[in-house]
This record gives sequence, C-alpha cells and structure tokens, in this order.
Amino acid sequence: MANKRALSWSAALRDLKDGRTRRQDVREERLRTTAGLRGTPALALSAWRGRSGRRYVVGVHDLSAPELDEMGEAVVIAVRRDPAGIAELVAVSASGESPRERLHRTWLARARKGGATEMHVHRLAEDEAERKAIVDDLSMESADPAHA
Repeated sequence: MANKRALSWSAALRDLKDGRTRRQDVREERLRTTAGLRGTPALALSAWRGRSGRRYVVGVHDLSAPELDEMGEAVVIAVRRDPAGIAELVAVSASGESPRERLHRTWLARARKGGATEMHVHRLAEDEAERKAIVDDLSMESADPAHA
C-alpha cells in the first residue's frame, strides 16, 4: 500500500496568498560576499528585509568609524548583535544633503545607549521621499529612539 497524500490546491493557494499579505518582521538577511575570492578584500555587505517584504542592501560599518557629517544622502540603521550574531535594529533614520536633514550626534548617542555597535548604510534610494519610505518600512515603533 503506497502512501498517498491528498493535496487541496485551493487550500494551498489560499495559504500562499495569505502568507504574502501577512506583515513580515523586519530582519537582517546576510549576503554572501567576495570573501572566498583570492586577491580581493571581503565586502562588508548585508541586507535588511522591511515589513513590506522589500530588501535593502546595506554596507556594514563600525558605529565609531564613519563621520556622520560626511554621510550624504542615505538611510542609516543602528544595529546591535546578540551573542549568536543575530542583528537587532536599534534605530533607523535618513540623512539628506541639507545640514538640517543630516543625522545628529544626539541620534548617534541614543543609538549607542541602545546598545548599537554597527551602522548599516543604504545609499541606493533615489530621493528624500524614497528614503522616508524606507525608514517607515524598517521602523519598529518600540525599537526606534529616533521616532520617540
């Protein structure tokens, strides 16, 4: 007697559709880099998946390394890692060309106080409206001191 599994296609399609419409958690999805290639330095890249399901590729920097005044137009994510290496978003903000729009040192101080040790920078947004949409997509009210 062979094991046969009855599959209801309508139920499977409904479950698939429900899975796509459900709001997703904001999370990091690590990218493979060029670390395995000879003669090239490893690129510090990662990606974040927003609540919408969109993926944002970021460069990973030590929180103390970059100068915020020279950041330019970008979405900046302050990140802390747990002992297992899982990233947790501490704060997210956008910096623009105008000095008033740039990240303030107070934001950086609050991110550090929240335990952030890394800064993930997304520079592929076309304009201010797209940067704001990305911040909204990645923001989690309880985790974002910049929106408090």
